[in-house]
Amino acid sequence: MTRISLEAMARATRAVEAMNLQQKEALTDEIFLAQPHMLGSVLVLPKLGVSMEKTEFAIELLLLCFQAMKESGRSWPLITEDEQDLQQRIYVTTVRLGEDLSPSQQDRLMQQYMGDHPEQNLLACISARTADWLERIDPEDSDRYVMLAAANLVNCIAFVPMPTSREPSGRPRRAK
Repeated sequence: MTRISLEAMARATRAVEAMNLQQKEALTDEIFLAQPHMLGSVLVLPKLGVSMEKTEFAIELLLLCFQAMKESGRSWPLITEDEQDLQQRIYVTTVRLGEDLSPSQQDRLMQQYMGDHPEQNLLACISARTADWLERIDPEDSDRYVMLAAANLVNCIAFVPMPTSREPSGRPRRAK
């Protein structure tokens, strides 16, 4: 079930693209307060050999992801380091599984992954931006860290357990 609608994704895209540097800094401050581990997962990239220019691209993706979370109208829980580590391990395992497959099987696996992803709108947007970025840059080995960070942002948002709503009596609401 998609929690970030196509409309919310479009609003987030327009909002981030219209921001000046000061507004982006303010949004980054907001991320620091609400989702510090997501911010940390991007700010660590230079320590992994990623250039500042490429780190800036990852920050832009983070801004877009966070704005999409805001535009969804939902209250998102803190994404912890443990959740980030879990999602990264799952994603890396999935990618490694595909390494031994033929190109057509790899394509099928990727289509299935994307088709079954709970946040298809966010995944499609971030994947398209990452693919476009990859076409514009001089490739380096460290680019894989940027791609992994981008995938992990999407997966953490997609798979973080959301708090259940409570009835006025204090009893949890049943899922529909």
